[in-house]
Amino acid sequence: MSTHPLQPVGLKFQAVNFQVPPPLSLYIHIPWCVRKCPYCDFNSHEARGGIPESEYVAALVRDLEMALPQIWGRKVYTVFFGGGTPSLLSGEGVTEILRQVRMLLPLDLNAEIALEANPGTVEAGKFALFREAGVNRLSLGIQSFNDAHLQALGRIHTANEAKRAIQIAQRHFDNINLDLMYALPQQSLEQALQDVQTALSFAPQHLSCYHLTLEPNTLFAHQPPSLPDDDASSEMQQRIEESLATHGYEHYETSAFAQPKKQSHHNLNYWQFGDYLGIGAGAHSKLSFHDKVLRQARYKQPQAYMDAVAQGAPVQEGHEVGHEELAFEFMMNALRLNGGFDSTLFQERTSLPLLAIRRELEEAERRGLLRRDATHIAPTEMGQRFLNDLLEIFLR
Repeated sequence: MSTHPLQPVGLKFQAVNFQVPPPLSLYIHIPWCVRKCPYCDFNSHEARGGIPESEYVAALVRDLEMALPQIWGRKVYTVFFGGGTPSLLSGEGVTEILRQVRMLLPLDLNAEIALEANPGTVEAGKFALFREAGVNRLSLGIQSFNDAHLQALGRIHTANEAKRAIQIAQRHFDNINLDLMYALPQQSLEQALQDVQTALSFAPQHLSCYHLTLEPNTLFAHQPPSLPDDDASSEMQQRIEESLATHGYEHYETSAFAQPKKQSHHNLNYWQFGDYLGIGAGAHSKLSFHDKVLRQARYKQPQAYMDAVAQGAPVQEGHEVGHEELAFEFMMNALRLNGGFDSTLFQERTSLPLLAIRRELEEAERRGLLRRDATHIAPTEMGQRFLNDLLEIFLR
């Protein structure tokens, strides 16, 4: 008798059968940047000569209209404008998109509506318009407050422009995230900590602190800069976490730190394996139906995406997620949460019994990477540090 790779002996998987669908988010991808950063592997394209805003906004609205049958009647709890650089859009463009979203979808009255923005002077001048459009959370891609490091990262703003953008943002938003990176080319421990201290001087509600990694198909991957070694970057990480904890920020996810009750609701929905509809060039979706879970991806190149929308077929590829993928993908997301998750969430979001990963849970616990009781599962401190090793157990 053959068994499923994630299936204990004697256990048979039941067909996927969701009684209640997971919470639903909407992701809107804006694929243009002023300049492509050498570390970036996101679907972004340099906006030479401006962007075709009106054409693209119309395509987004049409894309959403065509996707409605897949999410009919489901409330949307968060909206996220990602990129690329969404702040390249005009205030009128964001206003029109959100107007159409409200007309087409049952948007929760308390929905978090977030937008990623560059701290450049031109984008900062639009912050008031974004707030008027309905955006209530702004995420600023600061990365560093050191001009030499900003130049090494290919960023187009200066440290002073970053500080000025934060001040402007705080006039209009009471929920702001700052993105920072550490282990940068030629960066010292003192410089990394100074970036964090400068960020803390503005008391943002949320901080995302990422270790710079060399991703495939980026300029840095082909021409690697000189980076701090593993010991130095590990010390940076530890000292940054200690500093943020001292200032009252909860380290609730691998790279995310928040003041009390200021976690990113949109990202929490990802990490808790909720559903999301992605519209825009290269956007991805994960949608649950009563008997299956689908993943979809839109055409990546902006013009190809707009052409595909005009032809009524913006989805380039899609597939049904298998049982073994559901189990692993849930753990790959949920174990990023340092506080873990309720045991019942696994079955709610995968339609699989927790017994389906019993052996993997036992192995992770035996190796000191996981802790669990009758109601809760969470990575240990060692599991947080060696998350890839923990996840590998569930990949078998």
